[in-house]
Amino acid sequence: MILVAPSILSANFAHLGEDIRKVEEAGTDWLHVDVMDGHFVPNLTIGPQVVADIRSRSELFFDIHLMVEKPESLIAAFVEAGADLLTVHYESCPHLHRVVHMIKDAGIKAGVALNPASSIMLLEDIISELDLLLLMSVNPGFGGQSFIPGVLDKINKARKLLESTGSTTYLQVDGGINLETGRQAVEAGCNVLVAGSYVFKSPEPGEAVKSLKNLGSS
Repeated sequence: MILVAPSILSANFAHLGEDIRKVEEAGTDWLHVDVMDGHFVPNLTIGPQVVADIRSRSELFFDIHLMVEKPESLIAAFVEAGADLLTVHYESCPHLHRVVHMIKDAGIKAGVALNPASSIMLLEDIISELDLLLLMSVNPGFGGQSFIPGVLDKINKARKLLESTGSTTYLQVDGGINLETGRQAVEAGCNVLVAGSYVFKSPEPGEAVKSLKNLGSS
């Protein structure tokens, strides 16, 4: 089964509640929230208050992607706001094991993201402790970028690594996902698709969600 996690980074924040309602009614699985601090990545987005506000209007699984320096300083605030999963970047965590277990000890799921140039083998020693592995298929920081084709081989390697350990860790891909690149990512081995522009810039966001979910049965 393929899970779809629309990224609200591409939603219309003047009508955020309505945009979320559309994808929720279409049967989306998760809601992906990109948190950027203007330091780890060259963009500044939202904080815990926005998550708390939309939490009061949605029962979706909240998948929070922390593209920030020192993510450990934000764990408590996002857990309190209603996060179900927090993903941190390998590149921003010199003490990754500690941060992963801080998240898990807070009672929610923990994920780790890798930038396009970071090898999957960097996570070989901790992958069995993760609930989610996120492979970036664009350089993080902005929505609307094009999918980097070279990441497909990395997805395949990640799937083989997970299978070799018998892991049930989710394998998520984020960046430039549309119907074609989504199909390629699924064929390479991912089972969670993050899509921003393809969903929220579509005339029919709900239909875009359904088209990605159907990749699991094609």
